[in-house]
Amino acid sequence: MSTTLTDRTVSTWNDRVTIRVRVGGDGPPLVYLHPSGGLAWDPFLDRLAEHYTIYAPEFPGTTPGDPYAIHQIDDLWDTVLIYEQTLRGLGLSAVPVVGQSFGGMLGAELAAAYPDLVSRLVLLDPIGLWRDDAPVANWIAAPPTELPGLLFADPTGDAAQAMFAMPEDPDALASAQAAMVWNLGATGKLCWPIPDRGLGKRLHRITAPTLVVWGEQDALISPAYAEEFRNRIADSRVEIIPKSGHIPQVEQTETTYTAVSAFLG
Repeated sequence: MSTTLTDRTVSTWNDRVTIRVRVGGDGPPLVYLHPSGGLAWDPFLDRLAEHYTIYAPEFPGTTPGDPYAIHQIDDLWDTVLIYEQTLRGLGLSAVPVVGQSFGGMLGAELAAAYPDLVSRLVLLDPIGLWRDDAPVANWIAAPPTELPGLLFADPTGDAAQAMFAMPEDPDALASAQAAMVWNLGATGKLCWPIPDRGLGKRLHRITAPTLVVWGEQDALISPAYAEEFRNRIADSRVEIIPKSGHIPQVEQTETTYTAVSAFLG
């Protein structure tokens, strides 16, 4: 069943950035931080929304109608402060945080900077670290035809086809493609050309119990990074999702949901 969503807005950054937060579900609060392509409410979030009220802030610049908000942000630290302001503006503290890829990096940064904000942390194939022997693929510069292979273990499967399905109407198609390019550019401001802004030096500050989830066949970021996160976060463990690429919650929704919900308790 699709979740009914409402919107809340939080004025941050000395009233220069307004964050739209999509809210849905029923139960205690949970924060979801979206990947670099922007927020897409998927069946995994629908499942979580059966037990939690999900708060999903949109990264500045990715909210429809407010693309130039990204110009107010200069670096990663600006973003961490804006997200901290957003959560406190919503009255949220000591809440579980789930972040996917780019959102996983933000979740880890937030938990490292403000341990009191995060009760439990779930990182779904997060970016943020770099190993020369296992370079992260450059998803921003990749041709559109290569993205399904970077993101999915089975790029011809139903999950990949659904994610990359585009509107048939020419105007809607142009708008969707423009939004995707803009969103990747906005989030890329924090991770171009290499998504390493020193997170590895800060992960030891995370005190929240942490679950690191990784797709076994992730072609964008090697599963070798799962152990890198586990080794740096004291109270953490790793869950590898078989038959999955970079987006396990979409490609193997039930397996990922089972692992995440068991961890969240």
